Amino acid sequence: MGITGWVNKITEITLFVEDLQRSKKFYQESFQLLIQYEDENCAVFDYGNTCINLLNQSNARELIDPAKFGGVENGARFLFTIQVPDVDRVCNELEMRGVTLLNGPITRPWGRRTACFADPDGHIWEIAQVL
Repeated sequence: MGITGWVNKITEITLFVEDLQRSKKFYQESFQLLIQYEDENCAVFDYGNTCINLLNQSNARELIDPAKFGGVENGARFLFTIQVPDVDRVCNELEMRGVTLLNGPITRPWGRRTACFADPDGHIWEIAQVL
């Protein structure tokens, strides 16, 4: 396989979660998405071009061994960004659904208006509007 074989879309991102039921409820209510697949260990949501797989953290070691699993107490290590046409409107909708914003909406000097929030396990999401 040549290097160009790696230039593909990301199809799934797995998030290790402490409480699957709590996280599943958060994603259903905050993003208003249906579950595409679920079993006793995971729940998968389709974002159109990428699926987010919520996986019980007890199953993490099986997937990443010998790497170490990092807990919420270690802080954020990445940020998911979803582009939207109107950040202020989306922020209002999220707040009506009980989501607490970490920051924003903020107009950034690089030509975006952004806001961030975290899921119950500390995974940070950013909504961004191109200005």
